Amino acid sequence: MKPEIKKQVVRRLKIAEGQIRGLQRMVDKEEYCIDIITQSLAIKQALSSVEDLLLENHLSSHVINQIKSGKEGKAIKEIMTVYKISKKK
Repeated sequence: MKPEIKKQVVRRLKIAEGQIRGLQRMVDKEEYCIDIITQSLAIKQALSSVEDLLLENHLSSHVINQIKSGKEGKAIKEIMTVYKISKKK
């Protein structure tokens, strides 16, 4: 993984981890449902940004290497798998 992307991913995961702990506390305290949902949506957005960074890393390194080494089919299959999974959200 590219060092700059790894640093960003780790940072965003730590933020999401803190948000999840906060979400658990909100549920334990039986806070207002809309506030809990709002926090949950923020966590989803944080994880989505992690996915974006990981995809950027994959496309800019692994896919390029696969194409250069004649493994275009593998690259396309992996990308299509992720794409299909993302459409199910």
